[in-house]
Amino acid sequence: MSGNHTSIAPPLCTMRDHEFEQFSAFIYEQVGIKMPPAKKTLLEARLQKRLKALGMQSFKEYANLVFSGTGREQEIIHLIDVVTTNKTDFFREPHHFDFLVKEAIPALQRLRGVGESSLNPFRIWSAGCSTGEEPYTMAMVLAEYAAVNSGFRFSITASDICTQVLRSAANAVYVEERTDTIPLPLKKKYLLRSKDKAKGVVRIIPALRSLISFKRVNFMDDQFGIQEQQDVIFCRNVIIYFDKQTQAALMKKFYRQLQPGGYLFIGHSETLNGLDVPFTQAGNTVYRKE
Repeated sequence: MSGNHTSIAPPLCTMRDHEFEQFSAFIYEQVGIKMPPAKKTLLEARLQKRLKALGMQSFKEYANLVFSGTGREQEIIHLIDVVTTNKTDFFREPHHFDFLVKEAIPALQRLRGVGESSLNPFRIWSAGCSTGEEPYTMAMVLAEYAAVNSGFRFSITASDICTQVLRSAANAVYVEERTDTIPLPLKKKYLLRSKDKAKGVVRIIPALRSLISFKRVNFMDDQFGIQEQQDVIFCRNVIIYFDKQTQAALMKKFYRQLQPGGYLFIGHSETLNGLDVPFTQAGNTVYRKE
């Protein structure tokens, strides 16, 4: 019998409960992200793409790869890229950037004294920088501050666990609509339009990009691989994915990583209450190391 045959896509494989338990325990151990049973469908959907890329037919096959010695090293970065959430915007929670230049930096300058301030750049860390909107926002507001405060110098370290978003952040190319939250004078000063207007993309200017170094950091590591103590750490909308124990351990590591008098900024839906860490509250979701 002849005729057209419509090809039917094979059904998507499903993740068994014991496979989900294996993956969720591994994700928690590696990156501190809790995946309760309610997240099974989400994990299953996100990992389907990875199975497809590897040409695998089942989660059992994928588990064999992830939990084998050689496979783990190669695959863990891809697994983490799949499970991490990357939502960010330019000038997100704008009160933090106001506080940074109106309160935190002037207080740190007073603490240091004029001579030391001009010799050593202020070090700011965007921890969990995603696709780069946060560190580039920092760079804009601090460059504006530097323009009216002679001798002020700064450098920014931006880190994430997800290699995919770090590549995107370092590239610094954004769809134009993503930049709607940037004030117009700053847009004109710090963004370059593509010559091909049909693309509708912009890029951060080289002078601003040169102030930021990007680096992969896993918050579960004892040492972050960042040698110098920081003056300011932004870690916003990250710890909501961790349990209390992991949050407290991370905040203690941040405390060690800050200079005395340094500032920690966390997300508007986050708090350090009940974590038994020695920070003092300095503002709305802003904390200080005394």
